[in-house]
Amino acid sequence: MPITEILKKNADFYPNDTALVEINPKLENQTRMTWKEYALIESSPNEAYRTEITWSEFNKKANRFANLLLSRGIQKGDKVSILLMNCLEWLPIYFGILKTGALAVPLNYRYTASEIKYCLDLSDSDAIIFGPEFTGRVEEICDRVPRVKMWLYAGSDCPTFAESYDCLVTYCSSKAPDIKLTDEDEAAIYFSSGTTGFPKAIVHNHQSLMHAAMTEQNHHMQTKNDVFLCIPPLYHTGAKMHWFGSFLVGGKAVLLKGIKPEWILKAISDEHCTIVWLLVPWAQDILDAIDSGAINLSDYDLSQWRLMHIGAQPVPPSLIKRWKEHFPNHMYDTNYGLSESIGPGCVHLGVENIDKVGAIGKAGYGWQARIVDENKSTVKQGEVGELAVKGPGVMKCYYKDEKATNEVLKDGWLFTGDMAREDEDGFIYLVDRKKDVIISGGENLYPVQIEDFLRKNDKIKDVAVIGLPDARLGEIAAAIISVKDGMTLTEDAVNEFCLDLPRYKRPRKIIFAEVPRNPTGKIEKPKLRGMYGAKSVVAHENEIEQ
Repeated sequence: MPITEILKKNADFYPNDTALVEINPKLENQTRMTWKEYALIESSPNEAYRTEITWSEFNKKANRFANLLLSRGIQKGDKVSILLMNCLEWLPIYFGILKTGALAVPLNYRYTASEIKYCLDLSDSDAIIFGPEFTGRVEEICDRVPRVKMWLYAGSDCPTFAESYDCLVTYCSSKAPDIKLTDEDEAAIYFSSGTTGFPKAIVHNHQSLMHAAMTEQNHHMQTKNDVFLCIPPLYHTGAKMHWFGSFLVGGKAVLLKGIKPEWILKAISDEHCTIVWLLVPWAQDILDAIDSGAINLSDYDLSQWRLMHIGAQPVPPSLIKRWKEHFPNHMYDTNYGLSESIGPGCVHLGVENIDKVGAIGKAGYGWQARIVDENKSTVKQGEVGELAVKGPGVMKCYYKDEKATNEVLKDGWLFTGDMAREDEDGFIYLVDRKKDVIISGGENLYPVQIEDFLRKNDKIKDVAVIGLPDARLGEIAAAIISVKDGMTLTEDAVNEFCLDLPRYKRPRKIIFAEVPRNPTGKIEKPKLRGMYGAKSVVAHENEIEQ
């Protein structure tokens, strides 16, 4: 079933129920209005603290945008890019594109002008809709992307080189367009996070999107009464595919435009959220705020909050131990996935397996998983190899890149590039990215293992371990450490703390600095290697402790 059928079902069954709520905590003292009330004023919806739309309004807005695109010549198989911050318009625009039979192409809001151009060119985008935050970047490249025939602007004060989305959709029909879709029809192009190189364009069909929804709902048992808090960016598969579980059953979702701990807890309390997906840094910030006294949990009504789950990166077991101390009644889960497997869920821990915290779990609903050697043969249990997954959510291909596609897709198996091992109970543990493995003096070092160890230090807020070139050992492990606010930490103290690590795993270089992460929480290790790699060669062997 095409994913657009779920929106129609929700609009038919629950027309007047709230579908989406947008909260902008920076505007807490501003008015709260429904979407219909906003239509009667000229101010932007982003100028209020809280707005909401029903399932009927959601569907009608999607239909209007679909009909606008069709009236401008967008056809089945064309591509329409989305460059917006999280907002109420985001998801109706996404589904409006899908209803035309075109492919939605979400773009990372951190892209520079040149990266936006690169992605528009690579995806063969025929149109783009962008928000006010991107006007300058889009204007830089709009005359250098000849294929794009339609530049739509969502917001007030439309620039002269674009057309106003708000004005145009007002005159479009709210009836569903008569476009026939099938499971095999291509639906979206997502760009890889770029943590190992320049983004690739990942093609998914409607079957992939539907399977993501079914997997998420099977794992987390969403019902109509659940309320999902969505904080991560919607351009990424992670946030959207977790929301798909609520979408499948017609549950309400809250889009929170901010990540401060007090904003998160207030939104959970005010909107009676039951499910919250966090990134590791946000969970750490909440715990630190509680421990420091900056937040008093008794100020919030959190009794309905049943599930906290984390994904997008390895989760330190020490973090979950701390979380359960403050929130003993929460179910906890983690999901593993990548954009090539339509986001989270191809491997899944399960709320019943809290004793296995640290593992990413077992193959998720409808998925298969195995760990293989360089010859693609399954390794023995306990040995480290590359994780491969197979299921209905595997991408169709990398768009216009047959070579890269063939490198990772073989006989339906997606080879993830992540190194992993399986324990005696069949639970899979991530070891590291294949490209991040450090080979030092002939030994393989897995940065995630060293990072997990260092995070046990209560003065360390965040840490990244990378390999730096070394004249004698080939590479050495360097730890980039971000210290918690108000605390001090010295290199000697870190080295002493690391005495409990095997000697060959101890970082040979300590760098105190902020750890850069992308919007989905992944450490930007290529950026770190670029910052420190070229100037960090340790040439003299006497500087290296043996």
